[in-house]
Amino acid sequence: MAYSLARIGMEAEAEVLGTRAEVSEAAFIAEGGLPEADTRKDFFVERNGLRFAGTHLILDLWDAERLDDLAHIERTLRQCVAAARATLLHIHLHAFTPNGGVSGVAVLAESHISVHTWPERGYAAFDVFMCGAADPHATIPVLKQAFRPGRLTVTEQLRGIF
Repeated sequence: MAYSLARIGMEAEAEVLGTRAEVSEAAFIAEGGLPEADTRKDFFVERNGLRFAGTHLILDLWDAERLDDLAHIERTLRQCVAAARATLLHIHLHAFTPNGGVSGVAVLAESHISVHTWPERGYAAFDVFMCGAADPHATIPVLKQAFRPGRLTVTEQLRGIF
């Protein structure tokens, strides 16, 4: 059974009281813990015989365009979310002065897409981390089209291999 922070807190409280009292399953449920039949969806990914939390892509775009265009970057993040079949929760972007660099994040139900740009160098760094059925690789053509980089490198990291 997966333990929630509530259960961990209950066990820690028992230790503080000077006894190591095991919290029974019934007591845990009575205190608002997991329902008897835990029906929560597991968003871990299974691919090529591996089970893991999600795929994290690190993308470096060099000689890229429109890296100081806040509205363009926001539209592109929204297009990335749609292409990846992810669920957008919130976008927050910040433009820096005087160079016009942009930093921000699209917070997803499946994790996030973050961006940091250096327009004066034609460089942008994107992190695309997604779990579940979302496809982070689908963001690559969207980013290529939007920023037309002269060079693009992609590094993939499987996070939380189980």
